[in-house]
Amino acid sequence: MLTNLYIENIAVIEKTNIDFTNGLNILTGETGAGKSIVIDSINAVLGKRSSRGLIRSGADAAFVSATFENVSDLVQKKLASLGYSAEDGTLILSRELSVSGKNTCRVNSRPATVSVLKDIGEYLVNIHGQNDNLELMNPSLHIVYIDALAQMGERLSAYRAVYRELKAVEEELSAADMDEAERLSRIDLLTFQIGELEDAAITVGEYDALTAEKEALRNREKIAKELMRARIALDGDDDEIDGALRMIDDACESVIRAARYLPDLEGDSDRLSSALYELQEISRDLEQAMDDIDANPGRLEEIEERMDLLYRLRRKYGDSEEEMLAYLENSKKELKNLTDYAFNREQLAKKREKLYKQAYNSAKEISDYRLSVAERFRKDVESEMAFLEMPNVRLEISREEVPLNTRGIDKLEFLISTNPGEAPKPVSKIASGGELSRMMLAIKTVLSKADFVETLIFDEIDTGISGSAAGRVGKKLKQLSADCQALCVTHQAQIAAFADNHLFISKSVRDDRTYTQVDQLDEEGRVRELARIVGGETVTDSALNHAKELLRSSANL
Repeated sequence: MLTNLYIENIAVIEKTNIDFTNGLNILTGETGAGKSIVIDSINAVLGKRSSRGLIRSGADAAFVSATFENVSDLVQKKLASLGYSAEDGTLILSRELSVSGKNTCRVNSRPATVSVLKDIGEYLVNIHGQNDNLELMNPSLHIVYIDALAQMGERLSAYRAVYRELKAVEEELSAADMDEAERLSRIDLLTFQIGELEDAAITVGEYDALTAEKEALRNREKIAKELMRARIALDGDDDEIDGALRMIDDACESVIRAARYLPDLEGDSDRLSSALYELQEISRDLEQAMDDIDANPGRLEEIEERMDLLYRLRRKYGDSEEEMLAYLENSKKELKNLTDYAFNREQLAKKREKLYKQAYNSAKEISDYRLSVAERFRKDVESEMAFLEMPNVRLEISREEVPLNTRGIDKLEFLISTNPGEAPKPVSKIASGGELSRMMLAIKTVLSKADFVETLIFDEIDTGISGSAAGRVGKKLKQLSADCQALCVTHQAQIAAFADNHLFISKSVRDDRTYTQVDQLDEEGRVRELARIVGGETVTDSALNHAKELLRSSANL
């Protein structure tokens, strides 16, 4: 249950703290006072899409937090699956929106994302806004209501797993059913490409190695000169200038002789010997390097030809050796599939037939169960609409079998007749605004019996409704709130009179800025607010008496 909503710098609301209770919470106030902003704030903290335009003018950021108490076991399980908890049954969601577009979200003080808030919010609150009535005008959404009452989630999940596999196989079949000439042309192309790549004998890292070797060969004169200088420094030259090797060898001999008298020098003698062997090895490596440079004068041309080949292959098959080799492997697989076309297609066709039967049988079971629930739905909605002063409404649910889709094989549409003797017709061609509102409330009432969400919010459910019909809507909301918490934004005194908790939203202007505040009304405040709704800005004695009578009548429900 939603117990508290804190709002800061949202539109005209600078700062407010709203407490909600069990039962029916009613929000009233003048048009433009900020009632819809409260709903927008709840939407924001539940992870719904919110724009920077929601931030109060002149503020750098906006903040909303919502406190829920005694959350259900289902919510606890959802929290656990997302890595959160509410051990004492209290859950606090918060979201900060900044003008930079950054969102900072938290779940019980722990960092979260907007998507996490949205996942959790779906288990906490169900918001019915004015635009939801338009869903009734869209026949493709009618099946959603039946499935909600039928709690079709697990059945549909199992069916959709098979359906997705079926669609994947059908896509493979479609790809296999290409024109024979196109298939042969593709085989020729793949055969050539595979041959070209295999003949190239590509190895990973080859291009980079060739680049380095090419750079060395281009500078071989410089390299040879430096190697020669190094060798002279190590071995000496023809002018009998001693090199480092000869001098270290002499030093080693001298230390060996000295060690005969100073045994502590034996370690130095060994170290000099090791250094001598290492330098001799380096000298041989330098000599080999000089020989390699001069050994193949045509090597540079070979490298350039090889690099040119690799460059051309790169442009055709990938930007690296790894990508080209991957292209080769994929081409081999595709060629095999194309050459084994008849066998593969036969296997795919058999698999498709098997999956289709499996999917259709599953969809048929879902359809049978759905239609049985649809009949219960129809009767219950008719009963609820009769209570809402639409006693002559007759609801029918037409069903047409359609090709397999994500919901099975059913196409459902609500047909209604609002007057005796009239044949039922599509909702979009019959219902008025007020009838749509009452029909949606009737549907929400029926669905609430199967809904796991404990808080329902109705944003101006009274659109197009007045008089005794509004009173009936108020009674229905009151009845609904006996099983779950209900919040309702309304302009109708007949509905507001049924509130267990009446919140009045007002605005004022100070220093050329608009401010909104939310006050919890006591008995006297409720009378004056209902009188204002009934009589307008000038509250008369008759309006006050009418307001008191509304409160008395609602209390006797």
